[in-house]
Amino acid sequence: MSQPTFAPLNKSSLPGPDDITRAQLPNGITVLVRPNFNSMSVSMAGYFHAGSLYEPGEKLGLADFTSSCLMRGTQQFSFQEIYEKLESIGASFGFSSGTHTAGFGGKSLVDDFDTLLEILSSALREPTFPSQPVEIVRSQILTGLALRSQDTSEMASLLFDQIVYEGHPYSNPGDGYPETIMAIKEEDLVDFHARHYGPDGMVIVVVGAVSPDLAIDRITETLGDWSNPRQPEVITVPLVPALEKTITKHASIPEKSQSDLIMGVAGPSRHSPDYIPARLGNSVLGQFGMMGRIGNAVRKKAGLAYYAYSSLSSSIGPGPWYVSAGVHPKNVKKAIKLIKAEIEHFVNEPVSVEELEDSKSSYIGKLPLALESNAGVAGAILTLERFDLGLDYYQRYEEIISAVTPQDALAAAQKYLDLERFAIATAGQ
Repeated sequence: MSQPTFAPLNKSSLPGPDDITRAQLPNGITVLVRPNFNSMSVSMAGYFHAGSLYEPGEKLGLADFTSSCLMRGTQQFSFQEIYEKLESIGASFGFSSGTHTAGFGGKSLVDDFDTLLEILSSALREPTFPSQPVEIVRSQILTGLALRSQDTSEMASLLFDQIVYEGHPYSNPGDGYPETIMAIKEEDLVDFHARHYGPDGMVIVVVGAVSPDLAIDRITETLGDWSNPRQPEVITVPLVPALEKTITKHASIPEKSQSDLIMGVAGPSRHSPDYIPARLGNSVLGQFGMMGRIGNAVRKKAGLAYYAYSSLSSSIGPGPWYVSAGVHPKNVKKAIKLIKAEIEHFVNEPVSVEELEDSKSSYIGKLPLALESNAGVAGAILTLERFDLGLDYYQRYEEIISAVTPQDALAAAQKYLDLERFAIATAGQ
């Protein structure tokens, strides 16, 4: 049954060039601010180029380890002092790490915005990497890796990346391996921070009850004098050649009642002109409603899977386009056969107009929901900057989505989804 059509977007309520102020500080930091005086809070988010691409192969997980230690102690504050500062004002703040970048995010009442900036600056510029907290973080990472080794979904995903991205930086797990985490010394954390943490290429987004001039002035006062001449050039990732043939690999995890499978390819980058057609097509394949055609065929009709869906990642490089399913070990081959049949149909015939219109309506209708909070708007603006989409992207969003045709979605599917060159990764019994 067709889903209800959402009302057209109210473009005046969407972030755009009329209400986003973008400024670049002399030291290379880009600041974007969107005021919202209907709220008494402020959300801040950002990133800088210190992701796992920049770590040596023998010390995988170094970027994640480093970002996890930033708030464990600085020259100005101890871990306890940072915690108490945030707790006393009901604020939150933290760091994370990805492949290309490390990131940060937090929120507070607008009166406490300076406290967020103070913590951000201290953690970025002067972390001390104290021994005892570093070892606690190491223990936490190793515990996570031990859990990962027994998680069928995580291990299938790890194996899938190793097949699809063999020899490519995307094949490496951001959290590393136990042996690489054990190889990381405190001086490695200090050196990684000294080399890769700096203002050049950093992006900071502020959304909330603060004027652009005030936010930019506060950030300039706090971080405008920061510099790091050791920062390297931004790393660009190479293209990923298609596999020469289908490759199937299995990670054995005994005594598991569920097996997980992931099968797919390297898809388009977020910058690719066929990304949106592929994304909308993927919604039909394995997202919309009860996980699209994949969910309907494998889970609902055949009853073979606990879950089954398809996914297309948004990435600077060629992100994975895959189908994932959790099944009973005895049903793995049957599930793979059914999934292949659905993909074969997907790449040979255009999706129906009704299916595509339902997905379009869903994508357009969900946008305002994603922008209801200051944090949601901050994340959305960060996406604009990360992928160079333009400040008017959300003003154009409805037209971009509406313009996609079934033939566009089919062309994207045929370009990437070659069943003769699939990676098939399974994990479990």
